Amino acid sequence: MNRLPSPRLATAAALALFLPLASRSAEWPQWRGPNRTGVLSDPAHPLSKIPAEPKVLWKIDAGDGQASPVVSQGKLVFLDAQNGQETVHCLDATSGKTLWTVPLAPTVQFQNNYGDGPRCTPLIDGQKVYVQSASGEFRCLALQDGKTLWRTNFEKDYGATFLGNSSKDPEAKETASRRHGNNGSAAIDGDRIFVPVGSPKGATLVCFDKNSCKELWRAGNDNTAYASVMVATLAGTRQAIHFTADALMGVDAGSGQILWRVPLKTGAKRHVCTPVISGDHVVVASTSIGTLNFKISKSGSEWKAEQAWAAPKVQTVIGTPVLAGDFLYTLGAGSRTDLLCLDFKTGNQLWAQPGFGDYASLTVLNDKLLVLNSTGELHVAQLSSEGYQPLVQFQAIGKTWASPAYANGVLFVKDSTQVAALQIAP
Repeated sequence: MNRLPSPRLATAAALALFLPLASRSAEWPQWRGPNRTGVLSDPAHPLSKIPAEPKVLWKIDAGDGQASPVVSQGKLVFLDAQNGQETVHCLDATSGKTLWTVPLAPTVQFQNNYGDGPRCTPLIDGQKVYVQSASGEFRCLALQDGKTLWRTNFEKDYGATFLGNSSKDPEAKETASRRHGNNGSAAIDGDRIFVPVGSPKGATLVCFDKNSCKELWRAGNDNTAYASVMVATLAGTRQAIHFTADALMGVDAGSGQILWRVPLKTGAKRHVCTPVISGDHVVVASTSIGTLNFKISKSGSEWKAEQAWAAPKVQTVIGTPVLAGDFLYTLGAGSRTDLLCLDFKTGNQLWAQPGFGDYASLTVLNDKLLVLNSTGELHVAQLSSEGYQPLVQFQAIGKTWASPAYANGVLFVKDSTQVAALQIAP
């Protein structure tokens, strides 16, 4: 372990004070949890001792796909590839029993290391679940029975044709999502849902009424990348924050006006990071630009997105940082990456721990850091800015690029062959 000097001390107890005092629920209804931050406080399950071999509550067969499972109201929803179709499954989260299964769209073939199947994590909101295929089919389904309530198609409705990664079309070089598969997850704010359509014809981001499919606005001429949408109030204005193939931008949630935009380009349009937001600051990372922190401000009618700090060597290939208090846990550069801890205020690196492969999903549960790497091995550590403090590690699942979901002491994991429920807390 390469531990670097820290300018400040922080115990796990002190860090815990910065975690959300009350989440909407101790469950995982969407990408990166109830607040889309990868952070969840669950006082009923303190995770005081995670077993080295957690009890497997149930395990079922599943198909290809990197879409992460979600869990809400006692139901688990996940997507996979079955019989040439991207398919939505709803299970009883306690027993693993299938409640319903619905085909979403034909699978598309990929030529890469990540396999076939759906890429986009579903979103449960009340009695509705929103799902998206790799080729751009977006649907709102009834959580009770999987019935389609409304739908839109990125190609048919907005001209965002799925091209595939073997396409010779010059446009394929300008987009990540339409080349390797749509996987940026939509976000809900009140009655609005912001969908990363990714059409360079004026519909990078489209806002719908989440109940009726009525289009409220469309914005932007960028292609999308692999980044999910975030919603926050920055400099006093509610806005959707989107990391596109070419830029980071903030869009007024009510009107669709682009308030600010920072060009951020990579050769392969490889932005594989959901923005991390704290106060008026937005952090993003990429294999080309490193990790950047922007301060968003407004003076009169003028919006500014000014760089607060840059960590150019923290070139995360695939993954999103997680913020706990003043400390940002993230992945370093390369295919054999380090787990890093940065000071969120300065960008200074506090410590580095090697050995996490080409990808890992990062989750904070109470005062613990959970790191699920692409080999399916789960590492659990105590939150600390003083150095990596491992507690336990175990093989949770097979090779995977899907993030886990959590609810009430149970961790739900998926790989290309199975979905499993692991009890990590009583």
